[in-house]
Amino acid sequence: MTSTNIDKAPVSDFDDVELETRTSVNEDTRTEPLKMKADVAEGSRLKLLVCFLGIFVSYFFYGLVQEKVTRGKYGEGAEAEYFTYTLSLVFSQCIINALVAKAVIQYVKPSPDTTLNTYYAACSFTYIGAMVGSNWALRYVSYPTQVLGKSCKPIPVMILGVIFARKRYNLAKYLCVLLIVIGITLFMYKDNVSSKDDDHTFGMGEMLLILSLTLDGATGAIQERMRSEHKTAPHPMMFNMNLWSMLYLAVGILLTGEAIPFLGFVSRHPDVIPLMVLFGCTSAIGQIFIFITVSVYGPLMCSIITTTRKFFTILASVIIFVNPLLARQWLGVLMVFAGLGVDSVYGKTQTKPKPKSKEHSENV
Repeated sequence: MTSTNIDKAPVSDFDDVELETRTSVNEDTRTEPLKMKADVAEGSRLKLLVCFLGIFVSYFFYGLVQEKVTRGKYGEGAEAEYFTYTLSLVFSQCIINALVAKAVIQYVKPSPDTTLNTYYAACSFTYIGAMVGSNWALRYVSYPTQVLGKSCKPIPVMILGVIFARKRYNLAKYLCVLLIVIGITLFMYKDNVSSKDDDHTFGMGEMLLILSLTLDGATGAIQERMRSEHKTAPHPMMFNMNLWSMLYLAVGILLTGEAIPFLGFVSRHPDVIPLMVLFGCTSAIGQIFIFITVSVYGPLMCSIITTTRKFFTILASVIIFVNPLLARQWLGVLMVFAGLGVDSVYGKTQTKPKPKSKEHSENV
């Protein structure tokens, strides 16, 4: 009897201590992955904010320099002329983009790129095609109409991503993209459009805009395939896409006969060269942030950022210079912010759960 009491008394105390220790260790083990996920999510949001600000600032200056190059007068008096060599300007921009991307690759030294050249060739073709189609549309429609058309860019990027890249989105993602696109349309729409758009209801300009938007969607779908199949890093993507774009633009310059007039213009007005270099540098800085966004967050997020960029620029101008907004425009502002808010909270991409490996199931 005595031995039984002696055996029982001290053991229960040690059992309680061991049980408490084991429970606290298990709780710590469970909370560690949650803390890590929260830290990763916070870092991801910060990185996305940096990319947004980088795109916003660099393309703000990009637009200023572009306007200076294309709308400024060169020469004096009767000999004054304008810069009209768009293909040559974009070609020089792609050269600087490729050189900057190559320099970053040499510094960062990413893992070997396994992306197929057919992907780069197709993606560059659709990218250049979308740009040319949008610029040609301005010959037939007004600039506000072109801006409104291009504000719908996230929709084809999402649709073609689902069809060709097998991308899946939850309902909240569709809702947020729809809210953003409708909000930007309400904000940008001008009641008094020019007579250029009053002559017809649907014509060549609208067809070119639809073609441009379709090619935007195809570009996003191909980039999505690059991400899923090859985990393409941002800087190799930037370098190779600009390399292929240079090839297509060189063919276009030769076919249009733009090369000789462009060289003649530069020889007459060498002061355009520093502006073109500055134009290319602002483009290269912006593209670094764009391709990081595409590689890390996907083409849809990048299209949302680039689409809302102009919206935020105009909104900042309205706030700074205290310009009045119509009720319709305020509704558009609310819809854009509501869409961005829904996306940040609920708009995560749905992914299929990975099947457990055979080894893991056996261990369990």
